[in-house]
Amino acid sequence: MIIQTMKCLLVFCFLLVWCIAVRGVEKESSKNAGNDASSGWVSLFDGKSLDGWKANENTDSCRIEDGTIVVNGNRSHLFYVGDVNDGDFKNFEFKCDVKTLPKANSGIYFHTEYLDSGWPDKGYEAQVNNTGGDPKKTGGLYGVQDIFTAPAKDNEWFDYHIIVRGKHIVIKINGETIADYTEPDNLDRKDRKLSSGTFALQAHDPGSKVHYRNLRVKVLP
Repeated sequence: MIIQTMKCLLVFCFLLVWCIAVRGVEKESSKNAGNDASSGWVSLFDGKSLDGWKANENTDSCRIEDGTIVVNGNRSHLFYVGDVNDGDFKNFEFKCDVKTLPKANSGIYFHTEYLDSGWPDKGYEAQVNNTGGDPKKTGGLYGVQDIFTAPAKDNEWFDYHIIVRGKHIVIKINGETIADYTEPDNLDRKDRKLSSGTFALQAHDPGSKVHYRNLRVKVLP
């Protein structure tokens, strides 16, 4: 009888310790979630639809696959037109996860605006291209501060981080600064310069396929 009572007591103690541990994990998870929300980061993609996004020409080139945005097909650009900051961003941090397939070529536009067709002619393009034919590679500011050695690999997810403060642009890949550019005050370019605007993802051609996920932004003062 004493042995049976001790066994029951041990089981009770085990269950009590387990419950306390689980509760602690739940509290820590809740605290971390709160910290993430309070940090100012806001999601731009719900992981299941293109709500808040609008493709221009060749809309089939921008679609959802396995919880990611895929750009693959004839030229198209997928613009953010959602409610976050009314779709107009000046100073910000933008992050997403990117996975390129071999020979892929894409780009992330910022300070741009929706247009019905053609290549966006407003703002800057952050290049996405690890093994595509264009020598300008991932992490560069296209045509402004180009990079010719890819800092990431095909078929592997990598972190893309764009920071804009005033006239200063920084692009980081997997935490490493790849481009660091300050726009001159006397820049003589009509549209290819900093102002404000939205984001766009580029579908470059049928032979190019890129996945995007975890798209989020933090608006800066």
